[in-house]
Amino acid sequence: MDVLKNKKYESCDYICRYSPVPYYYHTLDDKYIYGLGTNVSKDAPYTIHKVKETDTLDSLALDYYNNPTLYWIICYFNDIEDAFITLYPRYKTLKIPNYSSLQFGDER
Repeated sequence: MDVLKNKKYESCDYICRYSPVPYYYHTLDDKYIYGLGTNVSKDAPYTIHKVKETDTLDSLALDYYNNPTLYWIICYFNDIEDAFITLYPRYKTLKIPNYSSLQFGDER
């Protein structure tokens, strides 16, 4: 049963990290969800990244996935709710999942 409907992209008049992230209408929960974070399996193999002062979620996604818009995978995998937080010194290390090993599936 397909519960995610109406795939759309946010349109912003300014530079916004959420612009390329799709959002869907979840028919069972009756609300919109962004990205696919709730469907990423946390069983994927990962690399431990030692956080530096200059690291941001976008830059880590660019370094590891060659795509800064995939920052949400790192957020979800590390239980980070605010994508705009300053990582250092709050986080000493982050788990960076191996992108080729990620499985997207229904969490229910």
